[in-house]
Amino acid sequence: MNNEEKPASMCGSQRPLMCSLSDSCSGPLVSTLPQSSFQSSSQSSASYAAHNGKLNRRDGAGGWSPVVTEQEPWLQVDLRERMEVTAVATQGRFDSWDWVSSYLLLYSDTGRAWKQYRHEDGSFAGNVNSEAVVQNKLSHSVRTRFLRFVPLDWNPSGWMGLRVEAYGCSYKSYVADFDGRSSLLYRFNQKSMSTVKDVVSLRFKSHQAEGVLLHGEGQRGDYMTLELHRGRLDLYLNLGSPSLLVGSLLDDQQWHAVHVERFNKQVNLTVDSHTQHFHAKGEGHSLEVDYEVTGGGLCARGHRRVTRRKTGFGSNKLGGRGVSLRLRGVNPCPWVFPVLQGNVTFSCSPPQLVACTFLSAAGSFLSLPSAPSPAGDFSARLQFRTWNPDGLLLSAWLNPERRGLELRINGSRLQLTLRGARPRLNVKCRSSGQRVDDGLWHSVSVSASNQQMTLTVDDNWPQLSLIKPRVLSLPGCPTEDCQHLTPDFQGCVRLIVINGHPMDLNRVQQGLLGNYNELQFDTCNIRDRCLPSLCEHGGRCSQTWSSFSCDCWGTGYSGAPCHTSIYESSCEAYRLIGSSSGFYSIDPDGSGPLGPTQVYCNMTEEKVWTVLAHNGTAAVAVQGSSLQRPHVTRFDYGASAEQLRAVVTGSEHCQQEVVYNSRTDRPFSSSADGSPLTWWLDRDGEKRSYWVGLLPGVQQCSCSLKENCVHRNYFCNCDADGDAWYTANDTGVLSYKDHLPVSQIVIGDTNRTGSQAVHRVGPLRCYGDKSLWNTVSFYQEASYLYFPTLQAELASDISFYFKTSAPSGVFLENQGLRDFIRVELAGDLNLILHAPAPTELLYTPFEGIKPSKMHLSTAVLPAGGTASQQRGFLGCIRTLTVNGAGFDLEERAKMAPGVTSGCPGYCSGSTSLCHNRGRCIEKSNGYVCDCSQSAYGGTTCNQEVSVSFDMESSVTYTFQEPFSVMQNRRSQASSVSAESSSRAREDAAFSFVTSQRPAMLLTVSTFSQQYIAVILARNGSLQIWYHLQTDGSPDVFSPVLANLADGRLHRIRIHRVGKNLYVQVSASNAPKYTLSSDAELILIRSLTLGKVASESCRRAASRGFIGCLSSVQFNHVAPLKAALTNRGSSLVSIRGPLVQSNCGALAESTSRTLQGETPHTHTRCKVKHTRTHTRCKVKHTRTHTRCKVKHTHRLKDH
Repeated sequence: MNNEEKPASMCGSQRPLMCSLSDSCSGPLVSTLPQSSFQSSSQSSASYAAHNGKLNRRDGAGGWSPVVTEQEPWLQVDLRERMEVTAVATQGRFDSWDWVSSYLLLYSDTGRAWKQYRHEDGSFAGNVNSEAVVQNKLSHSVRTRFLRFVPLDWNPSGWMGLRVEAYGCSYKSYVADFDGRSSLLYRFNQKSMSTVKDVVSLRFKSHQAEGVLLHGEGQRGDYMTLELHRGRLDLYLNLGSPSLLVGSLLDDQQWHAVHVERFNKQVNLTVDSHTQHFHAKGEGHSLEVDYEVTGGGLCARGHRRVTRRKTGFGSNKLGGRGVSLRLRGVNPCPWVFPVLQGNVTFSCSPPQLVACTFLSAAGSFLSLPSAPSPAGDFSARLQFRTWNPDGLLLSAWLNPERRGLELRINGSRLQLTLRGARPRLNVKCRSSGQRVDDGLWHSVSVSASNQQMTLTVDDNWPQLSLIKPRVLSLPGCPTEDCQHLTPDFQGCVRLIVINGHPMDLNRVQQGLLGNYNELQFDTCNIRDRCLPSLCEHGGRCSQTWSSFSCDCWGTGYSGAPCHTSIYESSCEAYRLIGSSSGFYSIDPDGSGPLGPTQVYCNMTEEKVWTVLAHNGTAAVAVQGSSLQRPHVTRFDYGASAEQLRAVVTGSEHCQQEVVYNSRTDRPFSSSADGSPLTWWLDRDGEKRSYWVGLLPGVQQCSCSLKENCVHRNYFCNCDADGDAWYTANDTGVLSYKDHLPVSQIVIGDTNRTGSQAVHRVGPLRCYGDKSLWNTVSFYQEASYLYFPTLQAELASDISFYFKTSAPSGVFLENQGLRDFIRVELAGDLNLILHAPAPTELLYTPFEGIKPSKMHLSTAVLPAGGTASQQRGFLGCIRTLTVNGAGFDLEERAKMAPGVTSGCPGYCSGSTSLCHNRGRCIEKSNGYVCDCSQSAYGGTTCNQEVSVSFDMESSVTYTFQEPFSVMQNRRSQASSVSAESSSRAREDAAFSFVTSQRPAMLLTVSTFSQQYIAVILARNGSLQIWYHLQTDGSPDVFSPVLANLADGRLHRIRIHRVGKNLYVQVSASNAPKYTLSSDAELILIRSLTLGKVASESCRRAASRGFIGCLSSVQFNHVAPLKAALTNRGSSLVSIRGPLVQSNCGALAESTSRTLQGETPHTHTRCKVKHTRTHTRCKVKHTRTHTRCKVKHTHRLKDH
């Protein structure tokens, strides 16, 4: 081993193992290179040679230009040694019309295996003329020897012309090369010691996806292992936790940086720029890796083997370089000279594995001749990697019957097909059970001899009969005869061998062998689009070669990257959409990082209460506790501390009841040193000793504030230290939001004789949504509100509600240095979204609203108006949320002219907030619905009021006094139609479900012997009876002849004006019938549901009604609702069993399911960027329209 080959130990060399970048790493690297350092795909002539392509030089023709027939032109520079490259620059060919306007930059250590530099916009911006120098600084430097410039676009009026320069500085490092059976051992020469902090850093490259990079272990069995598995890096620590997995595609023969930091149980593992944070769960905090450290593998001396795979790192040409290992607290020179195991060299020889990339799934192919074999046999072998689950990998034509052999990826598994033979033969290789679209290298080989073919995929091989092929094509179809349904292969291929002859891809690229289309040589341009994953909230990322997708199932979020919460933000928001009391999941921060929380929403009062129960709502008895051994009760609310904080912070008011009973106990007194004997912990774990109210400084109980304590000398009943339970009771309500909820109660004074305490902590109860009705009104076009500028994010969303009568105006605008986003209204509810171009939009307008084109512009977050002097918005905006964080509009409005808090006229919109005759009542920060005149209940009068009847059940509503029906219709609006002049008018509506026939549904009777009856006849058909003339026969109509006693929900609406009668059944049309008389009902006496005594409808009346009646309305009267809410009233008479039920809602749901219907949903406008993934959703919600704008950064940048 010569001096240059010796590895540097930490104490044997004054040079650092890792070279840091100096501030002056920007010197020119190309200008002094010899002509031999330049190569190119071709040259127009000798004067256009590659060595003429130096920046600002006029040698030869003044630059490099390829031949005009070149398909894949490139200019390559050999820097002679590894350099740190920080920038590149280009010029066109001197005094010409030839320049390159965009290009790719590839780099390599060997000149064979290339990797594309991932620039912000994908490609680098080139020149616009032949003389100006365009420099591109690299966002992250690269350490490389070879650079290759690949032109993409050039001057359309000229040709490609290029002069180049690279900037940077020299880079030195020390390397060790392992062959898969070797290792490098460093053994410590000091006594056993433990560390609480470890730092390990190294760089490596490999073409193998499996192997051990570094392993360290201690004398007591502790270990740390870095290991490649399936192209990713595993970190093993024996701290009681599973391994940590980081990175992807690390077997690409490129250098990768690894940095491990451990402090106690906190571990950070960084591979390149991707970091995973990890907290170990074991009991220990220290690690004893004090015996030896092995690089490149595990020594075969019987030491502990912690990995599940082979011990060697890599194979023939692998390297782990610049290894710097630091164990905090260890002597700077802790080890002796290294011990070499096997064939370890200290230079990285260039790898021979050169790949090519098939760029397109619709046209890439490589056609190679099948070299003859002396024995007449045939074989083909190659390695491939891809993300696509489908694609044609290999095809060949077979003599003499021109049968086609196809090897394709189908459903992520390989499938071999022999076409043209009868019967058709398909064999799928599934014995290994492994998918081949996982981005890893897979080997496949086909061999044929003596009419037998063997297909081998990794370690799996079925056998087929085959005839000798004539020509081999992979992976596409270069001839018209080749027809297939699956797309072409898209991915990387290397090590192609046909009949034992390796295929030289350099000769293919030079046009000397075979034929190809849309290939990129000397590189595998695969990338992992799921690293880092752009799927949010735990969405699972999957990918193909050109795109990725997110599976949001079970996350509680929707949208392309699982960004939008499917839950409402609060119970108040659920009430606004018509929900009733029950358990709901709420997401207070919307698209923010916090997940949904399950709560109970109590909507039975005017205030909507959000209730979070815990695991200890039952009373807890305590005995034998002291300050030295206190009794501790912990409360689990089923939510994280951050989720609880979000619920409490977003509410207007929160409270929690605490009940304490005791005897021979002094819970709220203090010990001799002044510390309390009993206390509780708030949500942050801070000790609190007050027991009532919203003022933490008041150290008193509720009885003291009310001045009704049993003993006046004490501030709490329990502190009297009495032995009677009934006198020692303290109940308080905690309402200081910053401390809620209670996380623990600690009791320390029940260890005396006879001492006992019982405590109970109620659930956390909150009401009000501070952001839901946070509303402002803009009444000047020039007015606006300023908020912090939306910073550049991978994904962003903006959500708000608006109400306006103006046809146009800007809602909000976010300006940057170059680009901006603007959301504005243009025309009749046409939404215009301005976002950075280039982009492509899909636009779905509202139903019934004229579509509008989406306008794009290129290139502070003011709401209402804009800083760019665009036309401002006139109207109301509420609930403005950006990335899950609410903006306080009302607070900003206090300082802005032309803007006021609130929005007048919630009930004046064109869409009714209250349904089914409910009356909207204005409030200062919202509205309430008065449902007293409606047959429905709930906060918005849209909940069915249903009752189950049996044969003896009936409900009779008696009107307060004899009156004409017209006296109860004074509120009805008049009409200009002829029939409106009649005084006779009735309106009735109800729903029913039954299987009984005949049945009596509804009857209305008067003191003058008139009546209306709605019955089901013996055949189940609906009949309407009108008896208006006492001396005549009743009019009987049968609107529906079908059997309605079918157990399904049916809705009946009856409307009469004069002689005209309209009857609507469910969703059918309402035909008009003509009565024999236009007489009005005189002196209405009662309305009866169910069984009734009637001579006219004797059969139906005697049978009564068995089933469900729901939401019954007759003119202004809701008899069923009155029977349930006013039991005992003289107006309502109930006979037989009557049970409130939700049968109406259940039947409606069942009917819709049977009919294949889906519940009505709000119409939405969706705007989606297919390249930048910007989405805008606009949803009508009663009087306000909700707009959601969602932006996801360009995928190609990640």
